[in-house]
Amino acid sequence: MASYEGLGELLDPASTVLLTVECQQGVVGADSALPELAREARASGALGNVARLVAAAHHSGLQVIHAVAERRPDGRGANRNARLFRAAERLPVQQLSGTTAVRIAPPIEVTEEDFVVRRLHGLSPVQGTDVDALLRNLGCRTLIVTGVSANVAIPNAVFDAVNRGYTVVVPRDAIAGVPSDYTPAMIRNTLALVATVATTDEVLGCLKRPRRGA
Repeated sequence: MASYEGLGELLDPASTVLLTVECQQGVVGADSALPELAREARASGALGNVARLVAAAHHSGLQVIHAVAERRPDGRGANRNARLFRAAERLPVQQLSGTTAVRIAPPIEVTEEDFVVRRLHGLSPVQGTDVDALLRNLGCRTLIVTGVSANVAIPNAVFDAVNRGYTVVVPRDAIAGVPSDYTPAMIRNTLALVATVATTDEVLGCLKRPRRGA
């Protein structure tokens, strides 16, 4: 974990991007396909913290990218090579393109300056999507990763970003997974090895304070 001063150096607004992962209504909303995960995201405060970070990013000029997982109504192009994908096909709420389920969930706000990147296959918000190309074109060096789930998509996003040369910051209280005790274990034993782990308040403090020489 970095010191507060070190974190501030990483979070240069000119080269930092905030990524929200699967913070969509069909995942963390009131009518979620995964109600246990949705409850945890809200009860833990993670979803509210994502909203705080997004609001601060909008205020400070940080680019925001929202990564959304969805599928076509006919299922064409979707993975079926793992139990997770096959189980998702049977859920009562489907993440279908163009439906409410794939809209960003409140209280997170989306502005015209944000990018919304949608994927039809795979587990990663980065691999096989437009995210990496967008980050490079934006001059990103540090990626803040938030959202769900700590079980699958978050570690995928962190590993893929690190493998592509980005420095990753994970606000530990702005991600969620199930069961509730799994997220801190994943952070401590896995994500902390490859990412800078902080709190939402620490990240917000760095975004709000004036930079040296500014």
